[in-house]
Amino acid sequence: MKFRARIQYIFSRPKVQQQLVMIFILVLIIPVSLCGILLYQSQRVLTRHYREQTESDNLRVKSILFDVTTNLYNISQTIAYDSDLQKILTKHYISDLSVRKTIDQYDVISGILNRETSIESLKIYTLNDTLGDYNVFHIATDEIQSTDWFSNAASNASAFWKTEKRTDQFDNEYWNLTLYRRITLPKAHTFAVLAIEVSNNYLRNRIDNTNLRSILTVNQDPVFYSSIRAQQGTDMPAGIDYDAGFYTSTGAMDIYGNKYLASVSTIVPLNTSDKMYILSYDTSALADVNTVLRTYILIIMATMLILCVLFFVYSRYFSARVLTLRKAMYQASRGNYDIIDSFTGNDELSETFQDLRVMIEEIKDKEAQIYQAKIREQEIINHRQQMEFKVLASQINPHFLYNTLETIRMKAFTSGDREVANAIKLLGKSLRYVLENTGTVSISLEKELNYIHTYISIQRLRFGDRVNYTENFQENLDLNQFTILPLMLQPIVENAISHGLEGRDTDGQILLEIFEDDVQNPQFLCIHVKDNGCGMTAGELEALRIRVATKDETRTRSIGLYNIDQRLQLCYGPDCRLEIYSTLGAGTTVCLRLPIGKVRMEETHYEGSDCR
Repeated sequence: MKFRARIQYIFSRPKVQQQLVMIFILVLIIPVSLCGILLYQSQRVLTRHYREQTESDNLRVKSILFDVTTNLYNISQTIAYDSDLQKILTKHYISDLSVRKTIDQYDVISGILNRETSIESLKIYTLNDTLGDYNVFHIATDEIQSTDWFSNAASNASAFWKTEKRTDQFDNEYWNLTLYRRITLPKAHTFAVLAIEVSNNYLRNRIDNTNLRSILTVNQDPVFYSSIRAQQGTDMPAGIDYDAGFYTSTGAMDIYGNKYLASVSTIVPLNTSDKMYILSYDTSALADVNTVLRTYILIIMATMLILCVLFFVYSRYFSARVLTLRKAMYQASRGNYDIIDSFTGNDELSETFQDLRVMIEEIKDKEAQIYQAKIREQEIINHRQQMEFKVLASQINPHFLYNTLETIRMKAFTSGDREVANAIKLLGKSLRYVLENTGTVSISLEKELNYIHTYISIQRLRFGDRVNYTENFQENLDLNQFTILPLMLQPIVENAISHGLEGRDTDGQILLEIFEDDVQNPQFLCIHVKDNGCGMTAGELEALRIRVATKDETRTRSIGLYNIDQRLQLCYGPDCRLEIYSTLGAGTTVCLRLPIGKVRMEETHYEGSDCR
């Protein structure tokens, strides 16, 4: 009581306009807070979507790169251990003609080059001076032997990868991923070096199939592949911990001076100790998230501004009317009954002002009517108390109604009237479902069907065996895995009973079928409500379809089906409509085809649409 008195004291001290401002501020805090939470969650969901998309593309590029490197390693294995090639490399040649003849007869490498489009070039560097430079064979000159890759191949039997720069005849620089490995020639106690250069055009054709961009490096070498050619030969822009075993990271990264959402991962090619780093980044993800965020904020701010302006105008108008009324009452209290009728409107304040004028007129007419004026004032007080009582009564929690129905049911049950008790129980169950789900976006299909069972049970109390209900569901269909709009099936079933079975006195049948259009790859969840009533002619059916699809505020029929059709379009798209089929003498069927992607539990979402 003290807390309540304190609240009343706080709100009773300021003037009416100040009280309205205080209430408005308090009421505004709740929706603004909810909008803030929704805004935060929307940003998280959108960011997570872009993160998953970037990681997925990174995994795709990673798979392509591993496939290419593995294939080239296997090709190098074939070449390194080819006995004919070893004979060519160890043979002593006496002329260039014998070299050309021997190499031209060897078709293993030419077959590989013709078959494998992923190879930009293939070269074999030999220490056999008599072999010369012909086709893919090259003499390992002192300049070549001084390179890092040749020294590494000479001292290491394992294959390894490096980024190598090459220049064409027009001095254009290119950077390619190259596989090096030593070809051991044990009989000649020497070796050769195989170099296979990966085609960047091949990588581009396989990798650049999405809007995301990719950057590839090996070890700490310069970039050998980038979706933007100008970035090839530069250092990896993302900060990478090269000491980590398999470095992975996803998030906002600085890519060549710009902030992008990026994902970095590592692969180790087959039978090598090298590490290749794949960077995938989305140039528009962060901008899109920020744009959505700014749009939401602007909408919220604009809404708040409009509400504030409207409230400010209304509060000033309301306060001015209160002050006018107060001034008139003050004049009357001082004995000045010459009140100018400047009060307009038809609300309670206007009525109070008119009551004041009536009271003053009665005082001026004769003092004997003072008692009548007091009675009128008392009547007004009583009326106000009644209004307050009605307001309080209207605020009774729905649980009071449920408890009252349960009390009546128990009284009927105790009295032995089980049919009445069961009817009250069904009514309470139906009422609870309607109240709890009014305004909700979706509910599980299982709960909606339970409500249909309750509704059918109530109808059977009225119609008896005239209404019979049967269900036919697809085998192994889990109804709890699907959600639909609440209170969507009941109007259809009600229409089937009220109109479909209208001409039948006995053996009326309502059949509810639920199944997927394709068991292997379902696209739609189909719900059919059938009756075995008298059906409709083609003209009647066409007229019903027009009423369902056309808005007409003056009509009194087919309102429920029209509302369902509108809710389906708002929630699932304009292509999702109520379908009605009927044959005269055979009954009527109402069909719903709901997109699987929007009704399956783990995928259901209604962002950006009003599905109520």
